[in-house]
Amino acid sequence: MIEETNAGPAPNDAGSFIIKMSDAYAAADRIAPYLPETPLVQHPAFADSLGVDAWLKLETAQPTGAFKVRGGVNFMAAQAVELREHGVVTASTGNHGQSIAYAARLFGVPATIYAPKNANPFKVEAMRVMQADVRLEGEDFQASVEHAQRAAQNEGRRFVSTGDEPLLIAGVATCALEAIKRRAFDVVLLPAGGGSIAAATALVVKHLQPECQVIAVSSAQAPAAHDAWHRRTHVRYDTQTTLAEGLAVRESFDFPQSIMAEHLDDFVLVDDSELVAALRFLAQHAHQLAEPSGCAGLAYLLRNRQEFRRLSVLLPITGANIPFDLLVRYLSES
Repeated sequence: MIEETNAGPAPNDAGSFIIKMSDAYAAADRIAPYLPETPLVQHPAFADSLGVDAWLKLETAQPTGAFKVRGGVNFMAAQAVELREHGVVTASTGNHGQSIAYAARLFGVPATIYAPKNANPFKVEAMRVMQADVRLEGEDFQASVEHAQRAAQNEGRRFVSTGDEPLLIAGVATCALEAIKRRAFDVVLLPAGGGSIAAATALVVKHLQPECQVIAVSSAQAPAAHDAWHRRTHVRYDTQTTLAEGLAVRESFDFPQSIMAEHLDDFVLVDDSELVAALRFLAQHAHQLAEPSGCAGLAYLLRNRQEFRRLSVLLPITGANIPFDLLVRYLSES
């Protein structure tokens, strides 16, 4: 059981939260004792096959197999004493849930996680191995959120939003901090479901390398975050149909959207079939595994490689938690 450090981002005059670069640096200090710095690598054969100076930031090397654990550890480290008394409750399709479960066990905080009934069994088992109370309720992520919010109110626990939580976003920002301190880039292409890593990366990059473009990528089968950014308004849809769990949201999150509205250069869509093609390309040419959401940036690059041919491109590979049978199926598709 680990003890907490000082608290994180503070509310502004309107009562909502803001994130500054100082919060990202504080998060880096908090998580450093518990999480590794993930590899930033260039596979020559991969870059040659793309025809682009492409660099991979391998968040798949995290102990939970995905970037979100950075936020979970920062969240728990900043306020473990008060959280330990009553516990936390959240909703997740898997990677956020794993991050909360991992950090909760690290800091001795009781954690309950609601997941959709058809949630990725690999991720569900991983959360349970980390001693979280996993409850499969709801037809999709948004329905699980509603169950989790009710449970938090009824059980007196702290509800943890996967998107509208400053300490999570500050923690995720450390991924970009690690990459930017290593070298300069012209473009960053990265996935956006709820938008935490896109918002965090845009914030860091625009402060440290302001000429670098940051482009978020979502699935065309789950365009809520994309549409909210372009319309500058909250978006909620009745359905989403993407196969990419990490992108499977049908309602936008206002807090990361506010950061992206200020710092993000563009927000684009790819088809689910392009996500699967990117997964195969990554495995074939870089010998790296990813879940479909984890290589959304690569999917967009593959479609538009001529546009990026003379540029240095950072590609965070954000997660690799895919059931083995699905991985075999996707790799065998032509």
